[in-house]
Amino acid sequence: MNLLTIPLRNARRKLLRTLLLVSVFSVGVTAVVALHYVAEAVGESFERKLARYGANIVIFPEADTLALSYGGVQLGSLSYDVRHLEQADTERRIRSIHMHDRLSAVSPKLVALARVDEQAVGVIGVRMQDELALKAHWQTEHAFPKAEHELLAGSRAASSMGLAPGSTVKIGGKEFRVSGVLAETGSEDDEVLFADLAALQAAMGRQGQVNLVEIAALCAGCPIDEIVAELRQALPGVDIKALSQVVGQRMYSIGFVSTLAWVVGLIILLTACAMIALSLYASVGERRKEIGLMRALGFSRAGVFTAFSFEALLLGALAAVVGYLAGCQASVEVLRALDVADAATWPFSFAHLALTLAMVSLLTVLSSALPAWKAARIEPSEAFSLV
Repeated sequence: MNLLTIPLRNARRKLLRTLLLVSVFSVGVTAVVALHYVAEAVGESFERKLARYGANIVIFPEADTLALSYGGVQLGSLSYDVRHLEQADTERRIRSIHMHDRLSAVSPKLVALARVDEQAVGVIGVRMQDELALKAHWQTEHAFPKAEHELLAGSRAASSMGLAPGSTVKIGGKEFRVSGVLAETGSEDDEVLFADLAALQAAMGRQGQVNLVEIAALCAGCPIDEIVAELRQALPGVDIKALSQVVGQRMYSIGFVSTLAWVVGLIILLTACAMIALSLYASVGERRKEIGLMRALGFSRAGVFTAFSFEALLLGALAAVVGYLAGCQASVEVLRALDVADAATWPFSFAHLALTLAMVSLLTVLSSALPAWKAARIEPSEAFSLV
């Protein structure tokens, strides 16, 4: 009989109680592991979906402005010496930054003013595929433009000009056919027409030129400031703005999911630790005679303390392994139930298993500290008084 065999024999002797404790603690570990993986997967999926609802970085050419006032009346600001961006060079420089893999969509735009039946309207030249990647919420009752000389009309622009699918308009002397009308978005997109970028550049005689570039950056860890810094280094002499409010809202949403998961998991785990401590405390009361005999046979207080701590460590290690594996499977099932099938992959990692084993073992040993200390204080004479 030694310090290692005593806890094993006790666990085997009270097998039902041991299995019950391992099961309870495993449930706690399972909950923590599953919540962690679900929160991580949902956060990443949520982030990808949010990134489809608009840009969070906008690149403009620099322009000089002049504040106008006359007779004490403020007349606003006037932009002059407005420049343009060279499309090919700008896109090449954007794609050359170190964190280019964090850019989920890059959409260059040309802004032009046209007249349709003597009515002025803004026309935005876009690459429709990139624009749809940037604005996945867009809907149309008909079809998005596919051919070079097709355009998409904003809802209010179509209403005011009497445009419908199949209508034709002339822009810069070129005829464009309306392929669809954009469902109302509540933004300035409702007021304009969207044409193919290359076709509009040719019609306006501005081949290779764009007025702005919108970028949607993925915000895992949200290094938005670092991305903007790299863009400024790659594109000197242009104005780059990060829409910090949009980024802040995305980060708050992702952070809330993660924090909620950790709080719930911590509460469950602490409850499981309390149950182990109470169980061991009751065990000390039941085994006073056995502990007294151990002291009488020469076991020191440190030895008794170590025996109880090892028993708790054994329970914790077993619960960590069972709980981690069950948590991995639970996270997959939860993600499938939440219809996040693309994230429902087996998340097993040896590093995570080792970390779970270490943390749970430490928690169980700490939970057993008080019962083990109480057991170590039992004197040999108490064993004989109970005979």
